[in-house]
Amino acid sequence: QVQLIESGGGLVQAGDSLRLSCAASGRPLSSYTMAWFRQAPGKERDFVSTINWSGTMIDYADSVKGRFFISRDNAKNTVYLQMSSLKSEDTAVYYCAASRDITPRIETYNYNYWGQGTQVTVSS
Repeated sequence: QVQLIESGGGLVQAGDSLRLSCAASGRPLSSYTMAWFRQAPGKERDFVSTINWSGTMIDYADSVKGRFFISRDNAKNTVYLQMSSLKSEDTAVYYCAASRDITPRIETYNYNYWGQGTQVTVSS
């Protein structure tokens, strides 16, 4: 079983950048496909980005393409989400998730482990 802890959230202004980190413990991160999801108040948890164990398969939600960049460092057991040109609509709690499936998926039900989330607030 893997434990996930997100960090790096905060309050920023529109147009700013922010980098989220997700640190894993308990098992090697290289065993998992990883993803970021986000949930705004009163809305469902939405897919943001996913990356396979080797970093060779990556996908993004259309709403973040060209602005967000996912990466991983298996040696550090950490996944990152670099966010730039942030917009007010990016405001949400961001969750890191891990899946035992080797193929990256965008549905929440494909992910076995979740972090507690980190709040990102973008003021306009």
